[in-house]
Amino acid sequence: MEKIRKGDEVIILTGRDKKRRGTVIQRVDADHVLVEGINVVKKHVKANPMAGTQGGIIDKTMPIHISNVAVYNPESGKGERVAIKEVDGNKVRVFRSNGAVVGAKA
Repeated sequence: MEKIRKGDEVIILTGRDKKRRGTVIQRVDADHVLVEGINVVKKHVKANPMAGTQGGIIDKTMPIHISNVAVYNPESGKGERVAIKEVDGNKVRVFRSNGAVVGAKA
């Protein structure tokens, strides 16, 4: 079970986007995630008339390593570590600080 999933609200721990929050758009692989509005870079794109793409400079969201993000806990207002526990026979993710279930509506 992955501790950070698509749709989680995360906070960035390091880099130029430190302390910014965003939502995970997708898991690129086991170690990288795409976060909405975070790690946006300018990419030079060559035109390809066969594919119908126009050339120029575009903004592109690049992957960020999973060790540089933490799941945001709305109760404490901080990014926190996540543990996996078994509750009623189901595995759930809980915050290590207070034991609250990740993504549960209060």
